[in-house]
Amino acid sequence: MKNILPALITLLLFSCNTPKEGNTDYASLVNPLIGTDYKGNVYPGAQAPFGMVQLSPDNGQPGWDWIAGYFYPDSTIAGFSHTHLSGTGAGDLYDISFMPVTYPLKVADAPLGVHSMFSHEREECEAGYYKVHLDSYGIDVELTATERCGIQRYTYPTDTATVLINLGKATNWDATTETYITKVDDYTIEGYRYSNGWARKQQVYFRTRFSHPIATMQCDSIRIHAGTETKKVAGTTRFTFALDNDRQLTVVTALSGTGLEGAEKNLAAEAPDNNFDKFLKKTQDDWNSRLSRIKVKGGTHDEQVCFYTALYRTMIAPTLYCDVDGTYRGADGKNHKADGWENYSTFSLWDTFRAAHPLFTLTTPERVDDMVNSFIAFYGEHGRLPVWNMWGSETDMMIGYHSVPVIAEAYLKGFRGFDAEKALAACVATANSDEYRGIGLYKNLGYVPYDVVDPYNADNWAMSRTLEYAYDDYCIARMAEAMGHDSIATEFYRRAGNWRNQYNPATTFMQPRDSKGEFQPGFNPDEYTPHICESNAWHYMWSVQHDIDGLINHMGKEIFVQKLDSMFTYSPAENADLPIFSTGMIGQYAHGNEPSHHVAYLFNKTGEPEKTQKYVTQIMREMYRNTPDGLCGNEDCGQMSAWYIFSAMGFYPVDPVSGEYELGVPLFDEVSIELPDGKTFTILCHTERSEESQNEHNAKALCHSERSEESPKSHTQETARDSSVATFLQNDTARYRKAYLNGKRVEGTTITHSDIISGGVLDFR
Repeated sequence: MKNILPALITLLLFSCNTPKEGNTDYASLVNPLIGTDYKGNVYPGAQAPFGMVQLSPDNGQPGWDWIAGYFYPDSTIAGFSHTHLSGTGAGDLYDISFMPVTYPLKVADAPLGVHSMFSHEREECEAGYYKVHLDSYGIDVELTATERCGIQRYTYPTDTATVLINLGKATNWDATTETYITKVDDYTIEGYRYSNGWARKQQVYFRTRFSHPIATMQCDSIRIHAGTETKKVAGTTRFTFALDNDRQLTVVTALSGTGLEGAEKNLAAEAPDNNFDKFLKKTQDDWNSRLSRIKVKGGTHDEQVCFYTALYRTMIAPTLYCDVDGTYRGADGKNHKADGWENYSTFSLWDTFRAAHPLFTLTTPERVDDMVNSFIAFYGEHGRLPVWNMWGSETDMMIGYHSVPVIAEAYLKGFRGFDAEKALAACVATANSDEYRGIGLYKNLGYVPYDVVDPYNADNWAMSRTLEYAYDDYCIARMAEAMGHDSIATEFYRRAGNWRNQYNPATTFMQPRDSKGEFQPGFNPDEYTPHICESNAWHYMWSVQHDIDGLINHMGKEIFVQKLDSMFTYSPAENADLPIFSTGMIGQYAHGNEPSHHVAYLFNKTGEPEKTQKYVTQIMREMYRNTPDGLCGNEDCGQMSAWYIFSAMGFYPVDPVSGEYELGVPLFDEVSIELPDGKTFTILCHTERSEESQNEHNAKALCHSERSEESPKSHTQETARDSSVATFLQNDTARYRKAYLNGKRVEGTTITHSDIISGGVLDFR
């Protein structure tokens, strides 16, 4: 791609993080800089697993490339703020920004303002830790975090320290509406920042404790425009400190969405002292514990780094959103109490229902019930299940009601830590919100017409809405059927078939229709139109995850096969004006955006699993790399990474609520998944080749390449007796032959969730 020299430097830096034999430091195998260049839109800073705090550097520039606050090609840092979004493509948060400085200040015109230069040669990061040298001031900055607190350690060149806190700073979609800051005692300050942006009426409260007494405090006010009012609010506040001989200042900040009292409680509970190293160790121990739930062996070092970075990214969102006592600010603007569960927010559901949430049922099942309880609570406060919520606010970003598949999947996989009747009622009520985004028209016509203006949102996306609603309706039907609510199941199974109303046999594509039932004239499937969500008709052709067999029958198998082949071989015209989200292209397939994510696995349905394995391997190798530009599209709160984790293990949930996984091809010699009750599911990847093909294979192996001398050899049958084993025997085209589960031949190309969590031996020969 671009920026080759910095990428190589970063690659060399991280190649030193070699895992320790028998005691792997998984946190050191995480490279948070992956995806900070090109289209990943991620931040490199410090965070605890699913933590409320995302403490990370901001370059100080607005724009698409700086959506996450940080863009690798930049060379400035203008602050370290406590809230960020992971690869969403939406510019918001950046709350409670700190900047350590010395004089004279380095100041540029707005929007950059006070800043420092830095270089990547003096930048380090791994799971739970970030460090950088501020060249303009000679200050080393280190960051770590607990769930609700950010901990910073500044090392100054002199024994006099200055810290700036800019509560008025707003970037991209964010706009400050009100701020407050005050000194509590010689070591402590507190305050808040209110803002409007993507998160509406967001309120962030904070309490900060310094390791040294405050010598001076000076606050500047700024004028802001809040609606029809012009207000004076706290802008930049300057603090000075006299340091000890070590010239270090530790800054500990707790956040809350409920009030100053909540921030005070969170600080006392999670960070009662200023021991940076203690908090760093605790957070990295937590990361090591969670990352070690999936252990991989084999592959190259870079592949292991890509894998654990991806696993890390699946566990930084959604985010915890409640105080230590369970109090949280709800969607109704009132404080509520989560009793016996923890509230979560930042749900990018249009993306994450596909693979991230299915992965949670394997990697972090202890949080699944709480996420569903968070949905139910949100419904009670808002009147609809969340679409894309954060910090107690519904953003209404994207489409569908994709809380539904997450709830249904949890129930169908046996999770019972929530009120299923309340959950189902919330699903049904949300699916019947007639005034919301064309749902009433969808119910009456069997599709959303493209020629009716939606009064609620500016987007149209009519055709995509129909297909998304149909899938969600199917999920409701599955859950209702399992609960014995036959009438609800019947109704929603009927609605789940509405995808057929978007298929035009004349063009053999899903096609927008108007309110009279006429298909859109002048239709071109290559075009990106307002009626298709961030995609074209090629991408949404396959958005019938719940009824692929029905789609094949409806289209005719020959047409289905031809079109699926063309998806990967029919490339856009050289002069095509592709939108910013059409990245990671293979033909019309766009891995950089979510509607395409399951499509490579559909060759299994046509009797051509070797094509699934071919394209999945290509995507893993080309679209995920251990470089700053190593993500081909927005991370989208873990979905991009969850696809990689599943695919690298050798299977993928095309239809999450089915409980089935389509088989692909594993990336590593061995993958073992630690499950509850002491169970383990292990996937082994072996090769079976003639001597004549061995030399050629060593050069181009598709299972993995560049094996180091230290790479472990394949496990024996003795190992297989100790855990559930999936052994993949492949030829030189990465194609498996026969599969056996506990000695019995597996018919087809799927395994089930029960197969994985129950154990057994899956052997591909």
